[in-house]
Amino acid sequence: MKAQQNHPRVRIVKEELLSDNWYILNKVTFEFEKNNGQWETQSREVYDRGNGATILLYNRHKQTVVLTRQFRMPTYRNGNETGMLIETCAGLLDKETPEEGILRETEEETGYRIDRVQKVGEAYMSPGSVTEILHFYVAEYSEDMTTGGGGGLEEEQENIEVMELPFAQVLNMVESGEIRDAKTIMLLQYAQIQGLLKVKSKPLHILIAGPYRSGTNDDHVLIEKNVNYMNEIALQVYEAGHMPVLGEWYALPLIATAGSTTLGDETFNRIFHPSSIRLLDYCNAVLRVGGPSQGADEMVRVAKEKGLLIYERLDELPLV
Repeated sequence: MKAQQNHPRVRIVKEELLSDNWYILNKVTFEFEKNNGQWETQSREVYDRGNGATILLYNRHKQTVVLTRQFRMPTYRNGNETGMLIETCAGLLDKETPEEGILRETEEETGYRIDRVQKVGEAYMSPGSVTEILHFYVAEYSEDMTTGGGGGLEEEQENIEVMELPFAQVLNMVESGEIRDAKTIMLLQYAQIQGLLKVKSKPLHILIAGPYRSGTNDDHVLIEKNVNYMNEIALQVYEAGHMPVLGEWYALPLIATAGSTTLGDETFNRIFHPSSIRLLDYCNAVLRVGGPSQGADEMVRVAKEKGLLIYERLDELPLV
């Protein structure tokens, strides 16, 4: 841990050592100056276990990542039935730089000897009680980098299972809750956002939401133009490998069959938007296109409430 900083709004009153059995646990009593200028005495327990580093190993050719699996007693005591946790390779720094530390930990835990890493950030992982800063890295790996089976050090009682998994699968494991480790989720999301690996998705059923009557003054020519535009978007969605749908495809034939005689009459209003709302229960995502439309915006709002994916551009759609 770095030397104590002397901030003008913080006065350390005393520190009491509670435990140094494994790492250092202190009770720190301090005075803190509030925004109104008053000083307030507070006490906090501070656990100092040093700083650490973690890394996501990825292989572009195979579209895989290397993770580890091991027993974590604290999670076992807090709802993790088996105590087993899937994680990125990580470890505490031992009087070394973060890069030196993660190179060492990578070989010890995974059996891969990598020679180049990219730092992507650092973060306090539990700032309410733990001093640790965790340094985040990514690196590409290949089979010719293997030096052993990994698994950690026996003298440190590390029983680590090395897992090579498809990137698309681990993203699903995050979504399902099978992966619940914070540092791992952060690095996997970084890889996804930065496009380190291109994830291929299952085809999605996507509702195309755009203006129908909006901005047309109920001019049938302009309404038809709006529908044709959404149909063209739907074709592009289909050619991208997904299954598109317009609410109009369902609603308009039903409205005509039900006897509607004019736009906005009771029969039209009873079916048009409600049928699209019902359709959302059978979709995975909504693609919002075109100009202003209260109806389309309502589709997006309801879709968000249902937990559906929301896209605003065709190039945002996942690869199939």
